[in-house]
Amino acid sequence: MNKKFTLLSLIIMATLSLFVLAPCFAVDRNDLNVEFFTRFNDDYLFQYVNEAIDNNHNAKQATIRVEEYRQGMKTQFAQELPSLSVAADYLGLHVPEISPAFSNIRKNNFVLPFVVNYEADFFLKNRDKTKSAKKSYEMSKFDEQSVYLALLTDVATVYTNILEYDKLIEEQEKIVDNYNQILNDANKKLARGVINTTELNNSTSKLEDANITLENLLKQREILLMQFAVLIGRNSEGANNIARGSIDNFEYSAVIPNEIESDVIFSRPDVKKAEAGLEKAKIDIRVARKEFLPKFNITGIWAFNTIAPGSFFSWESSLAAMLAGATQDLFTGGRKIANLKYKKAKYEELFEQYRQTDIEAVKEVNTSLCIIKHDTEVENGVNEKLKLETINLNSADKMLSQGVISKSQYLNSENRYISKDMDLTKAKTQRLVNYYTLYKTVGGKI
Repeated sequence: MNKKFTLLSLIIMATLSLFVLAPCFAVDRNDLNVEFFTRFNDDYLFQYVNEAIDNNHNAKQATIRVEEYRQGMKTQFAQELPSLSVAADYLGLHVPEISPAFSNIRKNNFVLPFVVNYEADFFLKNRDKTKSAKKSYEMSKFDEQSVYLALLTDVATVYTNILEYDKLIEEQEKIVDNYNQILNDANKKLARGVINTTELNNSTSKLEDANITLENLLKQREILLMQFAVLIGRNSEGANNIARGSIDNFEYSAVIPNEIESDVIFSRPDVKKAEAGLEKAKIDIRVARKEFLPKFNITGIWAFNTIAPGSFFSWESSLAAMLAGATQDLFTGGRKIANLKYKKAKYEELFEQYRQTDIEAVKEVNTSLCIIKHDTEVENGVNEKLKLETINLNSADKMLSQGVISKSQYLNSENRYISKDMDLTKAKTQRLVNYYTLYKTVGGKI
């Protein structure tokens, strides 16, 4: 008996161990296509993207949520398996001594029952419940992928904006320096009586405007640096020390497609989640229908006791029984009918949601491609204007060397050139940010 019991225990434990796997708290980087961020000729972006994947706490919550659904699926699967329990019971027994047969019965006894319960899943209701739980698990994985795609897009966007502000601040400092020189010249001219106070005040006002612009740029960069530090999981106190490249060298080295295949659009995580939700709703309707069918339960008991004569783990001192039967609900107050109608209505709702998700996905991808196209044209237009300002600046430089114009006039021409160069930096940044948006809208498949 001991050998049989030990063998049964080993079989059950081995079966359960197949489904009790170590938790895996990590997102699949292949689903995110992190290699996309190696195409921008920058030494730091790819590093920060991976740092965000490893350290961002909001994203980790999504990963842990996936594990919750995974364990929920395993919990539901356990309902398909038989359960084995054991109890250690004390039995105080008193019987009337009306016969010598009762004289040997002990008054203090110990009972050790092993109980096996199993719901025979003839109609596969529990199997369908497990399939439904698996769909919930799949949906949580698609949610996790969406969270990480949004995170990487934010990291790249903020990083590129920081590079933009680095360049803008550098350019604005030149403008401030030029206005300082112009103001110094104006003070000298005023002292000689060449200009009046109004012109001096205009020069002072332009310098103040330039300083205000510089302060705003510094403020925005500092805010972005702190935001970026939090995105990659660092303390914001050391945000100013974050290493970074240059916007001048920052450029996408691959080719942005003019159109996206529909297969790519419909493999987005939100679309896949909507599909999984629709499949889950179908399964839930099946389960609701099967709730009307009877349940088949099997219960087995094998109890060892000290009441009967013989050793404790012997056949003579054991009690074995098996009970198998069907249970059918006769009246539940309409609960099962209402539940079935609810599941059907839920399916209709999710079907409409799925259709809307498809439409939104196509719209978002087309919008991203449209914005990239037009912002590229805008950047080209700004670049043409910069070329004109370059010609003007070269002309002003020659005129200055020939004594035709003053130093202040040349510095004003240089400021106009710098302003156009800043406009080009802004246009370039906007175009690059659009690439990240496209990356997110196609689910990383670019």
